Amino acid sequence: MCRSLAGTALALCLAAVAPLPALAAQTHALVVGVDQYPNDVSLDGAVRDAEDVARAMSAAGFTVRKFTDAEARKDDIRKAWTDMVAGAAAGDTIIFTYAGHGAQMPELVAGDEADGLDEFLQLPGFDRNRHEETANEIIVDNEMNAWFGEAEGKGVHVLFVSDSCFSGGMSRSVTGKSRLAPAVTVKLAPPSQEALAGANLKEIDFKQVTVLAASLESQPTPEVIIDGEPRGALSWSFARAVEGSADRDGNGLITRIELEDYIFSNVKNRSEALQVPNFMPQVARSEGEVVVTLTRGIPVAADTGGTNTDAGTAGTETQKIIKPAKDLGWTGSIALEIAGTAEKPKNADGTGTPYRWDVASGVFYTPNGDVAAENVGADRIQAVVDKYVLLDFLKALASQNPGSVSLTPVKDIYAAGNRLRFDAPPGRYPNMLVFNLANTGEVQFLDMQAAGTASSQFKLTDVEVVKPFGADHLITIWTGEPVDAIGAVLADKNVTSETLLQALLTRLDGREASVAIQPLYTRETL
Repeated sequence: MCRSLAGTALALCLAAVAPLPALAAQTHALVVGVDQYPNDVSLDGAVRDAEDVARAMSAAGFTVRKFTDAEARKDDIRKAWTDMVAGAAAGDTIIFTYAGHGAQMPELVAGDEADGLDEFLQLPGFDRNRHEETANEIIVDNEMNAWFGEAEGKGVHVLFVSDSCFSGGMSRSVTGKSRLAPAVTVKLAPPSQEALAGANLKEIDFKQVTVLAASLESQPTPEVIIDGEPRGALSWSFARAVEGSADRDGNGLITRIELEDYIFSNVKNRSEALQVPNFMPQVARSEGEVVVTLTRGIPVAADTGGTNTDAGTAGTETQKIIKPAKDLGWTGSIALEIAGTAEKPKNADGTGTPYRWDVASGVFYTPNGDVAAENVGADRIQAVVDKYVLLDFLKALASQNPGSVSLTPVKDIYAAGNRLRFDAPPGRYPNMLVFNLANTGEVQFLDMQAAGTASSQFKLTDVEVVKPFGADHLITIWTGEPVDAIGAVLADKNVTSETLLQALLTRLDGREASVAIQPLYTRETL
């Protein structure tokens, strides 16, 4: 269940998380991840998602209950929720994360849904061919309304993170699985009384619930390759956020705005622009609205704004730690499978799900199955490999300090003749670099702005998609570090991804720099 929860009945229960009271309260976490579906197509990355998210939340000091695969039984999950609500005090937070299949079925209450369909989380015990016997192993959106209502009644805040989906289709030929189960076409009996009662709860009734869905209603939620393994881009990004990467000012509190900026950028980076996450409500209620508290028992103001707060003493400023790329999982190599006879390029001996190069056709594929480049011969393969080694480095930097750029119109793939606009707005730092990593492996310098220059933004307007087709990546870096030397490297007509990487490693690795990556996938026709 992905954007379904943000678009129909569950959307009726969404409202912002109110600012925390004067004392930071406790956070409780309920984590569910399902790969093994005995009666449906199984997934590959949902349990990894659950384990990763649970580790991050445990490290943050949250009380965590986790259910994976066969453990994910509805009665047990419901009891865990009931126990959490019972043990929570007003001002506490419950975070509920789900990674697995979602699906739709005819609405349980006539007239309750605009499209006539209820959405549900599908647990392993559900079998649509024996729906009458196994209907208890689904969690319907109306039931979740009732669950959230219980927390709301005690003044407990709720954050629900749904890394699943119920509809949509991709234009790109991606080989990974989608977290979508087939719809149930017959009308089911209500699996519980609260599945009926929850339909009566409306958006206005909830003031302390927010939902983060993996993608928009028109998109699927695919499993993508991250660090060589199938994952959900939302779960991966949320785990990094809870580790502290979304806490931009390092004060131990993640505001709704900080979480939104972090999640939007990193889901795009890690899904290669296949997904756009969906927050509900869509707009934060206030600039200081807190959704996740990473520190416990700290006296803080209700609206924390941009104050840096040390984990031990309120009001003590602290600086966020910026890690080098290798501490963030970057290895300096990629895995490459060669179909045909050719010499393997350097830095192409990494582990995990490989990129693939078909020597005869010259097509270079990403680990997700996307066509990344065409007509790649032996003379170009090293440049393409170097591009993706550099791109992984930039993704590592972006994972702890992402920036925001836009490409309009928004599509997952563009055809020859399409016209586009790219915008890189001013960042938090005074210096900016803009360049393109082309599908051929070339580095194309677009702009450099140093502190004090007249312009503070960059735009490409009315850009036409032309050959060669594949995957370009428009990169913007904002930093307070000097950029003249990097600009000189970029301005060299013979610049390569390898030489640019060395310049960035020397001057920006482990230092404050915000990175935005805009994937641009093209082909001749759609």
